[in-house]
Amino acid sequence: QNIVSKHSAQFRGNAQHDALEFLLWLLDRMHEDLGTASPAPQTRGPEEVGDPRWGGHTACPGEAEEVRKGWVCPGAGRWSSLTCPHCLKQSNTFDPFLCISLPIPLHQTRALNVILVLQCERRRFLRVGLAVPLLGTVAQLREMVAREGRIPPEQVILAEVSPQGFLRSLGDSEELSVAGEGAPLYAFQPPPARRPGTANPSPLAGAWGLRSSDWLGEAGAQPEAQRPLPSAARSSDCLHRGASTRILLLLCNAVSEGHRRARFGPPLLLREERGISWEQLQHSVLGQLRALLRAEVTAVPLFRIRLAEATEPCTYLSPQDPHPLCHPAIDRALQLSSSGGPPHVKLMAEWDLNTKERLFGSIQEEAVEEAESVGLQQQAHRQQPSCTLDECFQLYTKEEQVRSTPGDS
Repeated sequence: QNIVSKHSAQFRGNAQHDALEFLLWLLDRMHEDLGTASPAPQTRGPEEVGDPRWGGHTACPGEAEEVRKGWVCPGAGRWSSLTCPHCLKQSNTFDPFLCISLPIPLHQTRALNVILVLQCERRRFLRVGLAVPLLGTVAQLREMVAREGRIPPEQVILAEVSPQGFLRSLGDSEELSVAGEGAPLYAFQPPPARRPGTANPSPLAGAWGLRSSDWLGEAGAQPEAQRPLPSAARSSDCLHRGASTRILLLLCNAVSEGHRRARFGPPLLLREERGISWEQLQHSVLGQLRALLRAEVTAVPLFRIRLAEATEPCTYLSPQDPHPLCHPAIDRALQLSSSGGPPHVKLMAEWDLNTKERLFGSIQEEAVEEAESVGLQQQAHRQQPSCTLDECFQLYTKEEQVRSTPGDS
């Protein structure tokens, strides 16, 4: 203490002082006592004449980017090297310093929960935790989900499903930064394709002996409350090209009370022929829900079906339409389907409260099993990342691509 106070009055006494301030003073005094001159701010060979922003190197004609590397010698300075990829000319500079601020490596991923809806009876709805890149795209997420579910990536449909119904499907080119922020994220695996011409089974028709006329009442009449809203066109207004092809229908069931909707039961993924009738479509939907039914189906229309596409106006499919899935709005929805997964159409089956309570009781959303990875990923991303001093130096001196701007030549 006596030696330090002899050379610097600011450190006299027993008062507390800043450690960094003392270290800088000590290095400066050692530098003076050793009699070494401070290195020049920038060393440059006689041939290194040019733009100082590029370390004395004049950019080559047509030059687009250069490679910059760096090395740090603590307590002395930082060597940086700039190399032109065209002429391979290298420019070295030396920047002296006594202290330096190093960046701390941060998380490059975030935890994202995805509900897998796989085509298997055991553990069909499974929530898994994934570590997705912060600056990635949905295509990377689709690959991760495919590996988790052990299915091909082209079979994965990614969609956000809220308590009110579908929000949107995710395309491969979208950024991952907002995926799953608006609503829980679901990953659907399509059902296996059946042979063309094979009729869909109608398990409810045999169980309750329903006839085609039963769905519409006598003479095709329909209660006023159950009539679909008029739409701009029906399937008869479009050409029935591809009416025998099968399409994927992503469907949610919801209780509708005015402008309020509440989803119930699991979201469904059906593969249906476009030429099926309204009766067959309703049978298929009920067939997926038969395990949840608590009462027999009566001979009245049970629900209305509308398109849940954000780009479409409120379009309802008509029970009087002989081929409701050939509606022009279905064609537009298929054309606008997100890239990356199989083309599909999102539909909403709207039930009135009395019918829903009579057939399903107080059932709400589906039961989802949670995998261990959910807790592990959340815990891993809540913790601050640990790093060594060497890792901080590596991040500070890592190689980077420096693009030249117009006028640098």
